[in-house]
Amino acid sequence: MEPARPGGLPLLLLLLLLPLPAPGDFDPYRVLGVGRSSSQADIKKAYKRLAREWHPDKNKDPGAEDKFIQISKAYEILSNEEKRANFDRYGDAGESQGFSQQQHRQFHRFHDGFYFDESFFHFPFNSERRDSSDEKYLLHFSHYINEIVPDSFKKPYLIKITSDWCFSCIHIEPVWKEVAQELEALGAGIGVVHAGYERRLAHHLGAHSTPTLLGLINGKITFFHNAVVRENLRQFVENLLPGNLVEKITDKNYLRFLSHWRKDNKPHVLLFDHMPVVPLLYKLTAFAYRDYLSFGYVYVGLRGTEELSSQYNINVYTPTMMIFKEHIDRPADVVQAREMKKQLIDDFLSQNKFLMVARLTSQGMFQELCPVKKSHRQRKHCVVLFTEEGEKFAEAYEAFLTFAAANTKDTLRFVHVYSDRQPEFADALLMDEEKYHGRSAVVILERRNNAGKIAYKALEEAWQGSKEDNFILLDLLDQLRTDPGLLSSETVVADLNDELAPMFLIRWFYSTVDYISDWWDSLFHSNWREMMPLLSLLFSALFILFGTVIVQAFSDSSDTRDTPPSGKEETAAKTEKSDASFSKESNRIPKKSFVEVTELTDINYTSNLVRLRPGHMNVVLILSNSTKTPLLQKFALEVYMFTGSSSLHFSFLSLDKHREWLEYLLEFAQDAAPIPNQYDKHFLERDYTGYVLALNGHKKYFCLFKPHRSGDEGGTLGLCEDYDALQHAEARGKSSCSPGSRSIKNKLHKLSFWMERLLEGSLQRFYIPSWPALD
Repeated sequence: MEPARPGGLPLLLLLLLLPLPAPGDFDPYRVLGVGRSSSQADIKKAYKRLAREWHPDKNKDPGAEDKFIQISKAYEILSNEEKRANFDRYGDAGESQGFSQQQHRQFHRFHDGFYFDESFFHFPFNSERRDSSDEKYLLHFSHYINEIVPDSFKKPYLIKITSDWCFSCIHIEPVWKEVAQELEALGAGIGVVHAGYERRLAHHLGAHSTPTLLGLINGKITFFHNAVVRENLRQFVENLLPGNLVEKITDKNYLRFLSHWRKDNKPHVLLFDHMPVVPLLYKLTAFAYRDYLSFGYVYVGLRGTEELSSQYNINVYTPTMMIFKEHIDRPADVVQAREMKKQLIDDFLSQNKFLMVARLTSQGMFQELCPVKKSHRQRKHCVVLFTEEGEKFAEAYEAFLTFAAANTKDTLRFVHVYSDRQPEFADALLMDEEKYHGRSAVVILERRNNAGKIAYKALEEAWQGSKEDNFILLDLLDQLRTDPGLLSSETVVADLNDELAPMFLIRWFYSTVDYISDWWDSLFHSNWREMMPLLSLLFSALFILFGTVIVQAFSDSSDTRDTPPSGKEETAAKTEKSDASFSKESNRIPKKSFVEVTELTDINYTSNLVRLRPGHMNVVLILSNSTKTPLLQKFALEVYMFTGSSSLHFSFLSLDKHREWLEYLLEFAQDAAPIPNQYDKHFLERDYTGYVLALNGHKKYFCLFKPHRSGDEGGTLGLCEDYDALQHAEARGKSSCSPGSRSIKNKLHKLSFWMERLLEGSLQRFYIPSWPALD
């Protein structure tokens, strides 16, 4: 028996590497609950039902994630005829990435039974042995689109794309783990994408190999191309941040910095520390609070900061953070700690995000400073000072600021409004314009709902800041604590103007700079496989350009040589050229006297959506047979002024025929239209009529318009609209004046405003992996 031992181990290894059948093999039919003879339609229906039930974002069961992965893997096998045939024939889907997970489990069970050394057979790239620290960072597609991307406007994300059987992933794992823990403690976001289970998300991020490291900030992706070491990763995340977040402050510029509170309408924060460079923690904090606060950094060890340190009595050995508001001679709040932790800084800054008398410069700021009451115990009242700009109103403002500092409470918020910058808001609350013209006024208000309804009471006399004015205002506030009915007047105000929004040319310039920087980065760091489409496009454009110039040159020379143009022809050519340039400038002017709306069907689905030219969008109205006529009439009226744009196409989709296609798209806009689950008995009766989808076929995203609730219009529902003025926008004949028809048409109320935002590019976009079939 002894001579046979040398060949025993190789034979045993060969047996171990062979795929062994086991009773617990992965069975996609069993996972989806379908039979082997089931059609693709049955498999798809079963997958959608189970995916809705077990999606980790909706099912809080601890095993929901593993169950969802099994469902996705089973559908991937059965939806592909080749993989399904291989599984039916050999019990395997024909994957080419080595052993399956089940074979690894058989392998481990087999060698455990023979008591082999674990280290000899240890495969660290196995998914079962993946570092558990990555589990809490795993990202799913919907989670990334709906949560991570919006959150990237508050903090940068460092994302790793990994997979099973990735040898390079093993080498970077210790560095990644250390950096991830460090950056997360500082306030950066961390994400991990498993390309094997989240292939759609990996492709969406542009990852063609593993491992891939990338950064995400403000919704923009930047790839990491250097060696994976701690210093490079920290520097990469720091370089993602804008360079002007924190200003270096010295004795020469601190007064100018703190005095900008009136222009910025923000409190100013100073951090005193003995580090020569601004700490990354402070930069991340400045990025998170950049909409509320302005940040400065004082290096106390630098010559030229002695006066500043002495002015505010700074301990140079302990990091100190100060917040300055309207008074720059003394800080409004101070915190000192030997180690500035993120939680300490967040608690400190969140309590000081606004000035004592902040100026309302946008609707979002108004909603945050004066929130809608949720209950009688959570009433929030705002005391608003209306003035105009100029030194003439400085005394009234200073008196109001002094009153606010002495009467600050949790239930009261003091704010300031420039009447000339917010004329609609001021006119709605100051009814007697002649009485307050050129003078200051004070109004106490309470927001009742998000639609703009406000209860208020204005001081009878103009605000001058006298002692009598202070007594009157203080008496009203005391009465308001016990008598909420004191705010007897009600009105509806429009949204406030965004005073700090950048101009269109500035936004366009920033977008151009970002596009050029992205192109430049991809030019030097992309491989040839990624560069081929760009090079092909570049050479095609050059070929077309030079070809056109050459052909035009020859044709012009021959025409000139044969028949020289007369004076009339030259005048006509110039007129035609000027008309063309005018039409190009005014492409928003309708070119037809009607709106061309086609039905989206199986026949034109590919040409009108899937293969739609880049830059073009199809605006699709969802209707049913019973609502077709009134909705189409209202749709034509709302979109008529946008028919001059050649990049917009208009269609309608029958809900009676293609409900399943619509619900599939709405799964990617879960906030707007929640996914109906299998327990919702009425989800087939959900009314989607009046929904409008703007579909970008080339970039695979859509924007969603939800119907306007008819109840918001109150008593106007019984009135008939006069469509005679726009007869060219709808079919001939009398429109229905019935209340039901009016209510249906009211669903598309404010669609024209939505179209304006669509052309501006300010609507939320919902991306999808591919367009589903319409059948």
